[in-house]
Amino acid sequence: MTFKKRIGLYFGTFNPIHVGHLTIASYMVEFSDLDEVWMVVTPHNPHKKKSTLLEDNHRLTMVRIALEDYPNLKASNVEFGMKQPNYTVNTLAHLEEKHPDLAFCLIMGEDNLKSFHKWKNYEVILDRYIIYVYPRVSEGKIETQFSDHPAIRKVNAPIMELSSTFIRKGIKAGKNIRPMLPDVVWKYVDEMRFYTK
Repeated sequence: MTFKKRIGLYFGTFNPIHVGHLTIASYMVEFSDLDEVWMVVTPHNPHKKKSTLLEDNHRLTMVRIALEDYPNLKASNVEFGMKQPNYTVNTLAHLEEKHPDLAFCLIMGEDNLKSFHKWKNYEVILDRYIIYVYPRVSEGKIETQFSDHPAIRKVNAPIMELSSTFIRKGIKAGKNIRPMLPDVVWKYVDEMRFYTK
C-alpha cells in the first residue's frame, strides 16, 4: 500500500492573512500528522456585496507572499474557478479528482464545528474525511454527535484571538497593527493603502 501525502485544507477569506492564521497553519504541520497545509482562499461571493472584502487576487497574493518561507504551507486558489456559491463538499471532491495521490483533510476552528451540522452534505464530509479542529473562544456548544466522532481530531493549538476584522478596523483607525501581520503582508497592505477607507 502506498502512503498518501496528507494535506490539511485551511479555508478562509484571509482578508488579510495575519500571524494568527500562520500560527495555526504552522502548528498543524509541525505538531500533527499533516504533511502540508493548503490555505484555500475563499473567493468573493458575487451574490453578496461586501465592500470590506479585497479582490480575490490581492488576498491570494498576500497569502502567497506570507507563505514564501514556509515550504509545507501553500496558497490555493482552487475555489476561484468553481461555480458560486460553492460548498466545501464540492471543493473536496474536485481536489480528490485532481490529486488522487493525495489524502485531503479539513482544518476548522471549534466555532465552525458548532455549526457544522448546517453544512451542505456534512455527513458525506464526516464519512470520507478527517477533520482537525483547533480551539476557538466562541459561544454555543458542539453537537453531541461531533463530540467524540472518530473522524474529528481535536488539536491542542494555541488559542488565537486575533481577527482580520480587528486588523481592518485598526488600519482604518490609523493604529499600528504591524506586529499582527507578516512583514511582507504589512508592506503590501501599506503600499496599496488597503483598508484605510
